[in-house]
Amino acid sequence: MANIYFDNAATTPIDPRVVNAMIPILRENFGNPSSIHTDGRISRSIIEKSRKSVASFFNASPSEFFFTSGGTEADNMILRCAVHDLGVKHIITSPLEHHAVLHTAEELAHKEGIRLSLVNVDGKGQVDLAHLTSLLAQHKEKTLVSLMHANNEIATKIPLKKVGEICKEHDALFHSDTVQTMGHYNFDFQDLNLHFATCSAHKFHGPKGIGFIYICNDVSLKPMITGGAQERNMRAGTENIYGIVGLTKALELAYEDVSGHQKEIQGIKSYMINRLRETIPGIHFNGDSESEDSLYTVLNVCFPATDIDEMFLYNLDIQGISASGGSACSSGSNIGSHVLSGIGASADRPSVRFSFGRFNSMEDVDIAISVLEKIYTKATV
Repeated sequence: MANIYFDNAATTPIDPRVVNAMIPILRENFGNPSSIHTDGRISRSIIEKSRKSVASFFNASPSEFFFTSGGTEADNMILRCAVHDLGVKHIITSPLEHHAVLHTAEELAHKEGIRLSLVNVDGKGQVDLAHLTSLLAQHKEKTLVSLMHANNEIATKIPLKKVGEICKEHDALFHSDTVQTMGHYNFDFQDLNLHFATCSAHKFHGPKGIGFIYICNDVSLKPMITGGAQERNMRAGTENIYGIVGLTKALELAYEDVSGHQKEIQGIKSYMINRLRETIPGIHFNGDSESEDSLYTVLNVCFPATDIDEMFLYNLDIQGISASGGSACSSGSNIGSHVLSGIGASADRPSVRFSFGRFNSMEDVDIAISVLEKIYTKATV
């Protein structure tokens, strides 16, 4: 039976080299970074060296990076603290955002009386920049625009620099959930009007439970988690030292050859698109999956309807193919994907997200296509 992992947008397998970087920290560097003795000072130096290394990848200052448990915590902190600390009265986001942003914005609107505006999107999930500009022009109160760099389900990207320019023209704060693109694209934070960004290490072959929040030096937030002076008084709680080292190593590996990685994974994605078209008539792709500027790690496939639609993912799984029907963060829910619903995707046909990573190959695609062909042959007999 096949054993193919095509769910890298949910989480990636940890790179063995990352594990090797973490093991000495687990074994030897147990000191609390807040302690003033030698063991504590060694741990503190490891964290600050990692922070400096992380900042170097983004042409930013180490003082602008704070380690968190991941992207969900970071997104929550940005939205909640922007309202409480920066006087934000208006949040503009899209109906396709990750729930860490969308549900938080909805809660702030309900409980805090914040104005919430949803920018229009088209059938591919592209944000209507004219509508965004109109929303910013209509309302003069302090505004935070929160738009993800790339959608985790349908691969659609926003023009990050252009959105930043629009926000700057209207004196709005700009946050982008960059969880799916950190480690996969180059960023120059000096060249972007970006106030906040987020990262989760497990999206680029690092460990789970560690990420960071980028807060540009032009703004100042207070901590969302209190009870200690860690992370320069920005996040209470003893730091996850081995996770921080793992994140840093994973970033180093990711940025050794970003363009080479992109070319390789895009090749696998394009190969799968072509093989699917050749093998299964009537197939099409949700969102912006086929565009050269789409997120190259994600392909959302809309399959022809069959008698086994509700069992489609189960049939893939029992044949050893790991994929997703939508966002893995809500995989235990019976509610359909809000992203696919938001772009008007067919509810009568099964949609599957295949997402690719460093350890995938063309051979994996061939095996997956063979399994899919068998499923459809049985379903149509």
